[in-house]
Amino acid sequence: MRKMLLAFVAAGAMVISGHAFAADYKIMAPAAPGGGWDQTARTLQTVLQEEKISGNVQVVNVTGAGGTIGLAQFANSAKGDPSQLIVGGYVMVGAILTNASPVTLEQVTPIARLTGEYEALVVPAASPIKSMADLVEKLKADPGAVSWGGGSAGGTDHITAGLLAKAAGVDPTKVNYIAFSGGGEALAAILGGQVTVGISGYGEFESQIKSGALRIIGISSDAKVEGIDAPTFKEGGVDVSIQNWRMVAAAPGITKEQEAAIGADVEKLAKSKGWQEQLKAKGWADTYLAGDAFKAQLAKDTEATSAILKDIGLVK
Repeated sequence: MRKMLLAFVAAGAMVISGHAFAADYKIMAPAAPGGGWDQTARTLQTVLQEEKISGNVQVVNVTGAGGTIGLAQFANSAKGDPSQLIVGGYVMVGAILTNASPVTLEQVTPIARLTGEYEALVVPAASPIKSMADLVEKLKADPGAVSWGGGSAGGTDHITAGLLAKAAGVDPTKVNYIAFSGGGEALAAILGGQVTVGISGYGEFESQIKSGALRIIGISSDAKVEGIDAPTFKEGGVDVSIQNWRMVAAAPGITKEQEAAIGADVEKLAKSKGWQEQLKAKGWADTYLAGDAFKAQLAKDTEATSAILKDIGLVK
């Protein structure tokens, strides 16, 4: 009994010091297996364990509505639990607005932005569209005749299409955007010529671009990206740059001490050799931004996204 009591006291001391509760994590990926959020969650799982930052990490998937179903479940079920995390990103910001979600990112505890990926604009190899200029010409002639294939309505792909149209002097509400539920479905439609142009993260199209099945006509970065043989949208004459970022957040209702301990674990992960190797292998940009600086940036991104979605006509 005395040994059990001592063990209990020691465990309690570890919790108070802010370490024991960070030993194990359960990470929610609010999307189906295989997508960007799922890849992020499982990469977190791998690196947290391999770098011995966490002893045991589990990943669970909850799909639907651009991550808002998982977000609502997480906010309600994980409250006050410092062992639970959720991944999300820019797509979720748009989904919250377009779905008028009652649960927002203000109801969880944002920890850090982790990665970023640029948007790529592609056409089938046989397409007569060879450049951004060709696309803009077609778009100006008849906006509805240009169909854009991408991810969920209101997500980064849709926002990018609206921004491109607006920058080209075309009414963004006239954008003929076709949302696909998965990357594989969208890719099949693009390759099959069912849409005029495809838009998604570069990684979604990389192998088809390299094989010659798809032609990349623009990338959404501010400057040339090493390893990507494509002009930026700006170089193509359209003044748009955008990056699809991904983040990790903790549960609502945790203490400041618990938030700091989780933040310390995520910082160790972000600076680890294992994480940097994963970023390079997956072609993800290191956009690590944590704490109050990330919360401030998140507020700015939410405000800007609301304005864009109003322009597109998805939010009133």
